[in-house]
Amino acid sequence: MINFLFRRSLYAVLVLLGVNLATFILFFTVNTPDDMARLNLGGKRVTQEAIEKWKSERGYDKPLYLNAQKAGGEQLTETIFWERSVSLFALKFGRADSESAGDISHEVSSRMWVSLQMALPLFVLQVIASTAFALLLVMFRHSPLDFWGVVSCVVMLSISSLFYIIVGQYMFSRVLMLAPISGYASGLDAAKFLALPIGLSLIARLGGEARLYRAMFLEEIGKDYVRTARAKGLAESVVLYRHVLRNALIPIITSAGAYLPYVFLGSLVFESFFGLPGLGAYVIEAISKQDFAIVRTMVFLGSLLYIATYVLIDIAYTWVDPRVRLS
Repeated sequence: MINFLFRRSLYAVLVLLGVNLATFILFFTVNTPDDMARLNLGGKRVTQEAIEKWKSERGYDKPLYLNAQKAGGEQLTETIFWERSVSLFALKFGRADSESAGDISHEVSSRMWVSLQMALPLFVLQVIASTAFALLLVMFRHSPLDFWGVVSCVVMLSISSLFYIIVGQYMFSRVLMLAPISGYASGLDAAKFLALPIGLSLIARLGGEARLYRAMFLEEIGKDYVRTARAKGLAESVVLYRHVLRNALIPIITSAGAYLPYVFLGSLVFESFFGLPGLGAYVIEAISKQDFAIVRTMVFLGSLLYIATYVLIDIAYTWVDPRVRLS
């Protein structure tokens, strides 16, 4: 286990370095520091003095990658890459490029809890609902319930999330008056603002996940250990829940674990449409303002969370299947 974690940590550092460097190169290939200053100061008629002041305040007046020399021959040891990208490994995110955004670390730490309040219940409900629905379809396989259940999954999978949001806001907020159309409140009052986006997001993801889990369960029920369990006289529900579900946990963990980074990073679409001040809405705001400092930070955090998630998934494999060994 220790050797496995050590090797994965080395791989993680290399992957993060590659992602960080590629992101930095792409951003500064699209826009130079002067272009970024003009975007944030209001267009092409900005004076060169204002541009230089903006760059100096945010550290963009230094070389991009390589050290340079001052007029007196003194070496400049700091570069933009060192200050704005390498510092991310120490979780020092610095200041945003836009005037109104402020300190990135403060925004991430405060907005993260809003995203968690929506994503954690959604994650738990998604796994339970998808698994239960898929097992129900398998239990009544080759029946009208199975047929119409699969049809419903395909329909839910085919409809865009935007349709669920627009129809849900109209029906539950404007017509039935059961939930606010947008906004957020702290404490227990957050539940009334989070209920609708959680429910709509659950419906939007249920079709694809349930159809995937159904295929996994159908593959398992044709194996020898299932026929042996049935030959012992076990009820079909016992066979499904005690044997099939247990042996299908590895692909379920893989599928569910891939969603874990979104638990922390938030939902871009749902947070924006429902006015939730989470990390997803933060990224949308940064993109609209072309704030590269925030986008670079969120790309780095996303990569870090994906790497950590797949390490946890590999460890979880050993818990659900004793035959799996980490070597």
